[in-house]
Amino acid sequence: MPAEAVPAEAAAAPAGRGRAQDAPREASAVDAAVATYLGHLRVERGLSDNTLAAYRRDLVRYADFLAARGRAAPADVEPADVSAFAVALGTGGDGRAVLTASSSKRAVVAVRGFHRFLAEEGLTASDPSRDVRPPAEPRRLPKAIGVAEVGRLLDAAAVGDGPGALRDRALLELLYGSGARISEAVALDVDDLVDVLGGPRPQGSTGPAGDDDGPPPEGLLRLRGKGDKERVVPLGRYARAALDAYLVRGRPALAAEGRGGPALFLNTRGGRLSRQSAWAVLHAAGERARLSGSVSPHTLRHSFATHLLEGGADVRVVQELLGHASVTTTQAYTLVTADALREVFAAAHPRAR
Repeated sequence: MPAEAVPAEAAAAPAGRGRAQDAPREASAVDAAVATYLGHLRVERGLSDNTLAAYRRDLVRYADFLAARGRAAPADVEPADVSAFAVALGTGGDGRAVLTASSSKRAVVAVRGFHRFLAEEGLTASDPSRDVRPPAEPRRLPKAIGVAEVGRLLDAAAVGDGPGALRDRALLELLYGSGARISEAVALDVDDLVDVLGGPRPQGSTGPAGDDDGPPPEGLLRLRGKGDKERVVPLGRYARAALDAYLVRGRPALAAEGRGGPALFLNTRGGRLSRQSAWAVLHAAGERARLSGSVSPHTLRHSFATHLLEGGADVRVVQELLGHASVTTTQAYTLVTADALREVFAAAHPRAR
């Protein structure tokens, strides 16, 4: 692909905070190769927009780094260049922001994938990144909050009984009740609810959802996770009740403000609620609940998994509910519960110390 064909966003996208204000440079063959690779990831690999944006930032930074070293074409790149870039990510040696270990790892993975693609496509004779390893990340356990704290957070989600309050309570109940990622939650359509008011009924069901006496029964939720992989998870009675209330008394009022659409969670203009707005809902609820420490979008997901394991759930069942490709990822949560058990043991057992 000629250099002139490089999309503007690939050749000139910002590399994040701390970017040096260099004069614009002429697009190179490396930029063209980056654009080709990003197109491959979008079309052939089906990566999400968020993942593609992260890869684009990393590879634009890499292309700028190579240009500063006089490497105008992928064939000019040597292993020492890739190694030097990996070091610069963690030191800011290229005049850009210093990245955390996890962000540096992502950037090196992006660079390795880029060079591997070029070699496999016959665009370069070899892969200069083959022996470069991503930096090791410090071991971080998932952060979860206790059951009582979750209750305070959920109670703080709904201020009043208006459409927005009903939506906020339903959103947070769904996040904790299903373990969904926040990006999965805002991507939901009404038809992704099964056996919930407003959603489709499973085959063989009779009567309207929620027409029985007492608390509403469980429903089902269809989620699309990373790589567009679909999974169906159960919804407990609290999430089901919050969604029923929102679908009957909240969503119709919000939908009336827009042109209508399939999105489950709507903003005040009737459009789909954004991930940033959903995070703001969670952050505001955390402040109202006066929880110690920050509450992140993953807090309820981590708490969902931790509380299941503490309650005796099998780790492979939790893996399926979370949509993890590997059980190894889920096993990190078992370390959290093991730490809690150690604390109880140390405090309660007469021979613990």
